[in-house]
Amino acid sequence: MAYFDSASSAPLHPVAHQALQAALDEGWADPARLYREGRRARLLLDAAREAAAEAVGCRPDELVFTPSGTYAVHSAVAGSLAGRRRVGAHVVVSAVEHSSVLHAARTRVTDGADAAVTEVEVDRTGAVDPATYAAALRADTALACLQSANHEVGTVQPVAAVAEACRAAGVPLLVDAAQSLGWGPVDGAWSLLTASAHKWGGPAGVGLLAVRKGVRFAPQGPLDERESGRVPGYENLPAIVAAAASLRAVRARAEEEAARLRVLVDRIRARVPELVPDVEVVGDPVRRLPHLVTFSCLYVDGETLLHELDRAEFSVSSGSSCTSSTLTPSHVLRAMGVLSEGNVRISLPSGTAEAEVERFLQVLPGVVAGVRERLGAPAGAGAGAGDEAPQEAAASLVVDTLGKLCPIPVIELAKVIGDVPVGGTVTVLSDDEAARLDIPAWCEMRGQEYGGRRGDAFLVRRLA
Repeated sequence: MAYFDSASSAPLHPVAHQALQAALDEGWADPARLYREGRRARLLLDAAREAAAEAVGCRPDELVFTPSGTYAVHSAVAGSLAGRRRVGAHVVVSAVEHSSVLHAARTRVTDGADAAVTEVEVDRTGAVDPATYAAALRADTALACLQSANHEVGTVQPVAAVAEACRAAGVPLLVDAAQSLGWGPVDGAWSLLTASAHKWGGPAGVGLLAVRKGVRFAPQGPLDERESGRVPGYENLPAIVAAAASLRAVRARAEEEAARLRVLVDRIRARVPELVPDVEVVGDPVRRLPHLVTFSCLYVDGETLLHELDRAEFSVSSGSSCTSSTLTPSHVLRAMGVLSEGNVRISLPSGTAEAEVERFLQVLPGVVAGVRERLGAPAGAGAGAGDEAPQEAAASLVVDTLGKLCPIPVIELAKVIGDVPVGGTVTVLSDDEAARLDIPAWCEMRGQEYGGRRGDAFLVRRLA
């Protein structure tokens, strides 16, 4: 089985496995106690903190361990807003932040009538513009949040430029570094940083929270004597030791492995559109994580596609509405305005063999073709878009796909676009959330004009 979903959770690193076993034997005692076993445990905890702080690029006394990356994010947002409550309660985030950041910001906003969250839009690659981000900062902005790299499409954000704008405005910047920390430190004068160990091959259940000295921060909830009073409860010392040891190990080979995986990802980015018709590769082609690539396939049910790839022994992820229990596209793809149907995210773990990538490229075209055939999708790239409509063809058609989920609305559109003359229109009736992205994306890919949306009606004008 080829595991291509390390962005969700990386396989446990061998060093993490060894460190976990050793810490279970040596670090079982309470590190807060002064007897021999407690001192031994304390030495392990201190060493882990120093190793993690070195990787993050902060002082050891600025970093605490949390029960998860999500816990770290929620604590960072709550503590920052509480510490700066006299300034205001306004929060600035990018529209493509991880859901844990968005949920934390929106939850804290409900605490005050004057609070608000401003989401900074991104371009089609998923990146924010530093000037646009800076313009969103206000006098009452208590916190700004920007991920170091996107978890769905791999785009690297301009953290250093945004951090400088935040510094000039006197606003602390929280960086979610979950996806990038294993590849290197985060540049720029950030104020707070969070990460999650299972993203780089450490054990699940360990997060990092770094708060720079001088940043106003008020931990919420009952105070505890552990982890600088910021994280209550007994430390999971074996997992913490394993997390720090694996972070040091992956960073030692990060440059070499990044170069190797980037070649494989570049191959996927180039060859998938050649092998599979009607595919959109999304995310920045240059400023991106080295191991991650995302693409979307027209006329494909995302859930079926992932099941078929699983049967072919490939584990991949998706942001498609067709694989979501909410039946809505991921907020990242929606913010980018790119095709969502048939979305596939590939994130290669360290050590991925070239042969596995080649086998994926051999299997993918047949899998996509099979799914399209079962759904009754038009055969061939651009089917229906270049056919000549008969002389008596109606100048406009209406396609009723109400109650039908993606990719049916786009499939039905593709089937009839050739039945209207050039200049004629097709109105697609659809109440599927994905249609808001997929119909405009189809028009751009097929060279047709998207005329906009009114309620559940989407207007398409034939240009070719």
